Amino acid sequence: MPPHERGRIGIIEDDLIVGGTLAHRLELEGYTPLWWCTGQEALEGLRTQRPDLVVCDILLPDMSGKDVFLRALPGLGSSPFLFVTAHAQVEDAVCLMKAGAVDYLEKPYALPDLLGRIARLIELQPRAAGDLGGSQAMRRVEMLLRRVADIDSSLLITGESGVGKEVAAKFVHQISTRAGEPFVAVNCGAIPNDLIESQLFGHEKGAFTSAQVRHHGYVERARNGILFLDEVGELPMLMQVKLLRLIQERTFTRVGGETAIKSGARIICATNTNLEAAVAEGRFRRDLYYRINVIPVVIPPLRDRTDDILPLAHDFLREFSEAFHRDVKGFTAEAEQALLDQPWPGNVRQLRNCVERAVALSQAPRIGVDALFPFEAIEPDAAPLPTLAEVRDRAERQHIRAVLADVDNRIEEAAKRLGVSRSTLFDKMRKLDIRSGG
Repeated sequence: MPPHERGRIGIIEDDLIVGGTLAHRLELEGYTPLWWCTGQEALEGLRTQRPDLVVCDILLPDMSGKDVFLRALPGLGSSPFLFVTAHAQVEDAVCLMKAGAVDYLEKPYALPDLLGRIARLIELQPRAAGDLGGSQAMRRVEMLLRRVADIDSSLLITGESGVGKEVAAKFVHQISTRAGEPFVAVNCGAIPNDLIESQLFGHEKGAFTSAQVRHHGYVERARNGILFLDEVGELPMLMQVKLLRLIQERTFTRVGGETAIKSGARIICATNTNLEAAVAEGRFRRDLYYRINVIPVVIPPLRDRTDDILPLAHDFLREFSEAFHRDVKGFTAEAEQALLDQPWPGNVRQLRNCVERAVALSQAPRIGVDALFPFEAIEPDAAPLPTLAEVRDRAERQHIRAVLADVDNRIEEAAKRLGVSRSTLFDKMRKLDIRSGG
């Protein structure tokens, strides 16, 4: 079973043997482990990663697991904590459960018992489809979307083409009480002007020459769900007036009809254009802009959240490996660095297409640079020349990752290959931010 198929498991454990053993077993069970050895590392990691479950020791070298949990709690979202505790800390664990932790396991424990507990807790956790990304910027976006998921006010999602505006809208739908109702997406820029009113609001039989039957438009089909209007800035002025009426009065009329129909749909709009500039130029109604921009959500471009690149790439790799029935294990270290070096002007959509093409073309168990970028030159961002320390760290990071991948992340075997002790390898991995399996 490929890593990440069953979920991401955060491990906060300072004991190298215990943490390494658990990380290795979790990989074998089909999880993706995210291992942090100190409380501070965990706090930093939890801000940029999105584990589906966190296994945390209460006693850590720099702070208690209780401190980690309470400090991370406001931004955890749906990441539950399972505490591992000695008998003397059971009372603390019970208090943490009252504060929001999901469970605790008392030491000493058998590894199969812990794995069984993890499996049961993962199965109980609702995991919303659609990956927003684990970077700090996208964690802030996710927190905002969670706060407003069940508010009926209009959302305006802005950002460059391909950043994932529709994914964000679907995320709101999936975590809201409207999840059982339809999600209807409309690309306002893809419908001809002479058809857009009929497509949005429907028409009655006989409304025009080719209207031989009544047609239910997108607004009506959304019922009490979510109507997502992408590229809303492309709406012609007449349709902007009708959309304003829909938002203000919650009613609409089919083309050729006379009866006002009630709409219970929540409206989420999106655009990659500057609507304020469009208002100033007279291309977009000011009153409509204020009505759709009640809750603004800005999705940053992928180049400004590079922490999302590799997690998203691995998600897409898993998706297309399953779709194409390919046994692709991951990327080479050089390919991962090439992914990080790309400016990604097409954002997440471009990254997804790139990985899809690579999975389709690759004949190797791990995808290399040639499979990722067979038709274009790699275009790294312009940046100052690195220091010697940066060059050394990058080379060591790539080499250690390559060796770990070659020995299926067996720490002892990797240490032998590298000619160092286990403890030295773990120190290097911590310094260079190399996680077992990633």
